[in-house]
Amino acid sequence: MSARMPANPVGVTTEMFLGMPAFPEAAHRELRNDQQRRNLHHATHTIRAKRAAAVAEVPDWEDLRLRAAAIKDHTLARLDDYLLQLEEKLTAAGATVHWARDADEACRVVTELVQRTGADEVVKVKSMATQEIGLNEALEAAGIPAWETDLAELIVQLGDDWPSHILVPAIHKGRGEIREIFLRRMAAVGRPAPADLTDDPAALAEAARLHLREKFLRAKVAISGANFAIADTGTLVVLESEGNGRMCLSLPETLISVVGVEKVLPTWSDLDVFMQLLPRSSTAERMNPYTSTWTGASEGDGPQDVHVVLVDNGRTAVLESEENRQALRCIRCSACLNVCPVYEQVGGHAYGSVYPGPIGAVLTPSLRGTTSTVDQSLPFASSLCGACFDACPVRIDIPRMLVAMRTRIVDEHRHGRPKAEAVGMRGAEWMLGKSGRLTLAQQGVTVAARLLRGRPIGALPWPAPAPLRAWTSGRDAPSPPRETFRQWWARTHPDDPTGDRS
Repeated sequence: MSARMPANPVGVTTEMFLGMPAFPEAAHRELRNDQQRRNLHHATHTIRAKRAAAVAEVPDWEDLRLRAAAIKDHTLARLDDYLLQLEEKLTAAGATVHWARDADEACRVVTELVQRTGADEVVKVKSMATQEIGLNEALEAAGIPAWETDLAELIVQLGDDWPSHILVPAIHKGRGEIREIFLRRMAAVGRPAPADLTDDPAALAEAARLHLREKFLRAKVAISGANFAIADTGTLVVLESEGNGRMCLSLPETLISVVGVEKVLPTWSDLDVFMQLLPRSSTAERMNPYTSTWTGASEGDGPQDVHVVLVDNGRTAVLESEENRQALRCIRCSACLNVCPVYEQVGGHAYGSVYPGPIGAVLTPSLRGTTSTVDQSLPFASSLCGACFDACPVRIDIPRMLVAMRTRIVDEHRHGRPKAEAVGMRGAEWMLGKSGRLTLAQQGVTVAARLLRGRPIGALPWPAPAPLRAWTSGRDAPSPPRETFRQWWARTHPDDPTGDRS
């Protein structure tokens, strides 16, 4: 990294997630929300099916994935050079570049820039980076409301909620809930929703459009992120589907873009690969509806006071880790969330981070470290089915990363009083260590099978261990087979009862 970016930056400091319960506890709470689970099931299955159809149209999809991963890895290997080139090109184009080591510094830089303009409010393009650093909360503390203009982000903001999905932040909300939020909250912060508002999607979108239009027209300052930053031209790129981003990027006098340092790409030709991958992976569209690009300030056209805040916030530490580095390939498409069976059941709030789902399970502990119970639990928030890797357009091997993180976390807790899980695994290790012990255990299972007479195993009473009682209280286990594999082999292969084919 350049001299402006220290090798060991301070980690993420988003206040809203401090003190949250670990994933198992939070997931248990979210599972009780039946309406949310129905919403998630419908939304994820719909997006999943559309994405599969859009991807199937591209015969060289796997080649594109390989090219994207290679471009990202090459860029990350020379990130310091490309960032300095990006700064040089941005400055030559009339933009002012700021470097932020961590969330606090980034928020301070943006807040001071807004205050310098005299503006008392800002409009925002949807940005994961600004959510990560807690920018809205920092501006609010300074008396500067930050209005989200993405429809789903607006719903979440008006509902005093936080996003539960990278692409569709309000995926956990139903149409009726959204209508109630608009009727209850819009009037307090701007143009009210129509009194006769229904839950028809077109009516809800129209209410949001009218509410936001007055904010667009009066805003003097806009804040954005960037999907990509092109090093050889100093161009920032934002992809969005509603046109709200175009309004924010063209109408205000001042534009402040908060960009993670990993968003840089070397050239325009590299962007071509990602423009084929990202729309199909995220919104299942062949072409993105609104793609905005800008290179610094252009006289008489758009914002004249342009700032770019390049944010580290833990990324340098991730870059230095061979185990975690590939997480920085992420282009925030959310494809992994839509295919994840765990996310589908519990939603995004259980992850305790602005990055939910499989990518959140690896990216959040990578950025924040694993000192909190929330971050220690995230690598275990997965079934390791591998669907996330298959869906990822930049081939992040999330399952392999999760296993490596689990190993590291277990190793860090090897001293002290062992947990029940560790005791159970030690017992399994002892039993499987000798064939005679395994044989005795299998014989015990066959005895249990004869006693059960084919009946399933229901709720186990005391004195069964608490974990077994909890497991069986919510599900029936099938009755074990009446003979073991070894017994079956000996019965069906009398000439080779031991399976020795030497």
